Amino acid sequence: SVDVSLNNRQLDRFVFTFGHCVEAVRGWVRQRILAALPEKKYVGVLVALVIGDQRAVDQNDWLIFNRTGVGHLISISGLHITMIAGLFAAIMSALWRRSFFIGNTLPLRLPAQKAAVLAGAAAALLYVLLAGFGLPAQRTLYMLLMVALAIWTGRIASVSHILCIALMVVLLRDPWAVLSPGFWLSFGAVGTILYASVGRTKQLIDASALVPNTPARVWLDPIKNGAYTQYVVTIGLVPMTILLFGQISLISPLANAIAIPLIGLLVTPMALMGSMLPAPLSGWVLTLAHILVDWLATVLTWLSSFPLAVWQAPLPPAWTFAIAMAATLWLLAPRGWPLRWLALIGWLPLLLHSATRPAEGEMTVTAFDVGQGMALLIETSGHRLLYDTGPYYSPESDAGSRIIVPYLKARGITAIDTMVISHSDSDHSGGAMSVIKAIEVDRVYSSLSPDHRIVAVSPGHTRCQDGQSWNWDGVQFDMLFPAKHNYENNERKDRKSGKANTMSCTLKITNGDLSILLPGDIEKAQERQLIQDKGAIATDSVMTPNAPGRLKSTVLLVPHHGSGTSSTSAFLQEVNPSVAIFQMGYRNRFRHPQAQVLERYQQLGIRNVRNDQSGAILLHFGSTLDVTEYRQQHKRYWYGR
Repeated sequence: SVDVSLNNRQLDRFVFTFGHCVEAVRGWVRQRILAALPEKKYVGVLVALVIGDQRAVDQNDWLIFNRTGVGHLISISGLHITMIAGLFAAIMSALWRRSFFIGNTLPLRLPAQKAAVLAGAAAALLYVLLAGFGLPAQRTLYMLLMVALAIWTGRIASVSHILCIALMVVLLRDPWAVLSPGFWLSFGAVGTILYASVGRTKQLIDASALVPNTPARVWLDPIKNGAYTQYVVTIGLVPMTILLFGQISLISPLANAIAIPLIGLLVTPMALMGSMLPAPLSGWVLTLAHILVDWLATVLTWLSSFPLAVWQAPLPPAWTFAIAMAATLWLLAPRGWPLRWLALIGWLPLLLHSATRPAEGEMTVTAFDVGQGMALLIETSGHRLLYDTGPYYSPESDAGSRIIVPYLKARGITAIDTMVISHSDSDHSGGAMSVIKAIEVDRVYSSLSPDHRIVAVSPGHTRCQDGQSWNWDGVQFDMLFPAKHNYENNERKDRKSGKANTMSCTLKITNGDLSILLPGDIEKAQERQLIQDKGAIATDSVMTPNAPGRLKSTVLLVPHHGSGTSSTSAFLQEVNPSVAIFQMGYRNRFRHPQAQVLERYQQLGIRNVRNDQSGAILLHFGSTLDVTEYRQQHKRYWYGR
């Protein structure tokens, strides 16, 4: 064979295009900030404020920012862009009007107002390019450009028309923007402010205007206007925030009252100056900005620790959201609108909407689409069990934090009665720490070693073992594997030669005539042991009196994701399922399911349902078994056939 790598050569390190130049500048600014503040905890926040790159912000910090409702400030927001544009416009206006000091009469050639808006629009464009052209930045830029265009053409522009034009431009440029929460929050916030303020925040005849300004009024009026704007945004975005995130921050008004002036007036300008100034001035300015962020984070951490800092609710159905939006418009209506306070009643269905549960005598099983891993949520009328927690992706991401916890919170689920970690492989236990940290878990069953880090933080940890059983709301739970002697044999083996798969907790759940078997990643030897100990075709000499037929199940979670090491013909004939669930990632590197294994299921007439094709899978165990596939219920053209 020919080594083609010998012919490889680097054509060029940098391809000169406008977009590449912008990204190169952003990268240069990012490296300057990181170099000036090595090993500083909140350097990622300063990077986000300057260039909109939020990758370096720690996930724990995001949790605090979101709980206190200041997450919108930890990026380049519309407020920051408008502030920078206004600053440059004011500087240009002042210099243009004073051009006679240098012997020029520039205002006679071009009005100072037009020069100022041109400078402000140019500054906004450069800042938005530096920010990475995010949705809130785009919206602000287009609105500022429309204002500049109106002034240059001598047109009188309505602010509502400007917002609508910005909306049109954003959608024409990227129709997919409607799938982003930032799109709805950005335009929703501005639209709410306009609805509640434009044309009716001042009286037609203001008696106070006849009285000369006092120092108290100079400071009090902006504070009153800012407080009213914050009130309008907080109230106006409650329904949308619940719809998008399933929670609202009750401490947000106080947190924003502290964070907005600190971030907007001090930290952001200092971070921008520090990123451009020469050393050592840049380091001094950035260090001071970091001290302010550190102080703010301390205050926000204290505020977020309050038990009632956040109100959580399930994602609402359409009718409750519509009623809440109508109530919000009523509440923010002009003064004189009758009985505005009664609008709060319209929020009650939204805020008091509770998590759904199966009916008495029924059970649901949700097989999450976690990629190459395993995670299922089992729900009865009064209890919930999580079987495995999906894979570990990176130090900042796992299936627990990215999929399971958001799903539970979207459903309004704040507690789980039992969590079963079948074994230690990262595609089964990778999200456990995130789930335990975010959701209240009463008890954990696992086959993990006593010194495992998950065991150390697990509340009420119990080693899973054959013979354990319990009943929830008429639904029977039976642990079938591993047995006591399996643990003893595993302890005698060399740890390097042992496989975690062979110790997978195997759980059978029975609801009336229907049942599901969850075998984890057991392999052929463990399947043979289960057949011998629990199977109906076992010989009398090795079969316990109550064992026959205990493996037979309506649904089988395919062992080891459809690997060739599992799913023997004898095991499938013993279980005899009508439905098999394959949990694995799309085009996974292990090539699960193996072709011969898939053919084995098909030859036995077992219906195959796969997460890589169906997305999340919901099984409803009632009088009959109902199987619902997410991608069938929520069809999108990019799913293909």
